[in-house]
Amino acid sequence: MTQVAEMPASAAEARDHVHALMAACPRPFGEVAQTDALLIISELVTNAQRHGGGMTGFWARVTDDHFDVTVEDASPAHPTLPGERPVGSVGGYGWPLVRRLATSVAVTPTARGKSIHVAQRSRSAT
Repeated sequence: MTQVAEMPASAAEARDHVHALMAACPRPFGEVAQTDALLIISELVTNAQRHGGGMTGFWARVTDDHFDVTVEDASPAHPTLPGERPVGSVGGYGWPLVRRLATSVAVTPTARGKSIHVAQRSRSAT
């Protein structure tokens, strides 16, 4: 198991952290699972920075059979689905994508905002 608890400054830096974790894992992640994980990271970090008042925490862990990430931000508001947003709103499609790609998703209130934990099972190498 390898993990990182460093606060990335951007979605690109977060992807780099997770990519390095996956590369260090003894059992390789499949190409699709790796791409899905990096997309999940991009969405969570970007949403925390764009809609959540800034990222306040970041943890990622990779084991032989799964990937976990937790992103905390400064907003207590839960992510919304496109149908829950006002008509004419721009964006809102990343959250449904995260939910679809993940094995599990949990949004938990914190003293400073919220925590979003996402888990994804690895797939065999492609």
